[in-house]
Amino acid sequence: MEDIGTHELLRQYAAGTRDFRGVQLPRTNLQGVDLSEANLRGSDLSGANFNGANLQGVNLRETILTGASLRGSDISYANLIGTALLKADLSNANLSESALRGADLRQVNLNQANLHKAYLSESDLGEARLEAADLSEANLSRTKLVGVDLSEANLTGTNLSYAILSEANLRGANLTNAILSGAKLSGANFSNATLSWAKLIGANLTDADLRGVNLRGANASWTTLRGANLQGANLYLTKLNWANLSRAILTDAVLINASLREANLQDTDLSGAIMPDGSTHD
Repeated sequence: MEDIGTHELLRQYAAGTRDFRGVQLPRTNLQGVDLSEANLRGSDLSGANFNGANLQGVNLRETILTGASLRGSDISYANLIGTALLKADLSNANLSESALRGADLRQVNLNQANLHKAYLSESDLGEARLEAADLSEANLSRTKLVGVDLSEANLTGTNLSYAILSEANLRGANLTNAILSGAKLSGANFSNATLSWAKLIGANLTDADLRGVNLRGANASWTTLRGANLQGANLYLTKLNWANLSRAILTDAVLINASLREANLQDTDLSGAIMPDGSTHD
């Protein structure tokens, strides 16, 4: 499409046009506008202001939104596959059921954003901010989440299989029924998080902070927990078969009815822990 200005785009949209592929409108002001169902694929909207805009069902595939501000906007059911969103502000935005596969979300602000059932597989969220975000039932398999802040986030039923969450902050997050099989979680902070009934088969939690975590009923078989801190953790009914718990700290942890078949407990600190049979370890 030939270059058009902001006012002309809005005029054509009001007249019924929806195809605006390839428009060049960097740093444009579209605050509060309604562009639902518009096709903006491949456009340059870097630094644009979409705060409070209605972008429901919009096609932003492979669009450049680097540094754009979309605070409080409705981007639900949108196509953002391969979109460049580096350092964009999406705080309080509604991205529920949107497709963000392969998107560049590094250093993006997604605090309190709604990403319920969003598809983020293979996207890069390095250093993103996701405090109190709703990622329930979202697909984050094979995503890069190194060093992200997911404290207090809702990740119930979320697919994080084979995701990279090294050094991530998941303090107080809710990961009930989440899938973390094969995930790289070394050095991550899960203190006081809920991981009840989560699937952690084959995950790497080396040196992770799991103090006070709730792992009730979780399947952590074949998981690496070497050097992890599980002080005061709830491991009731947790499966730790063939898990590597060498040098782990399990002081005052609850292991009632936990399964530890062939687990590696070399140099593990179990002082004060309540063992699978209900006895207290000296």
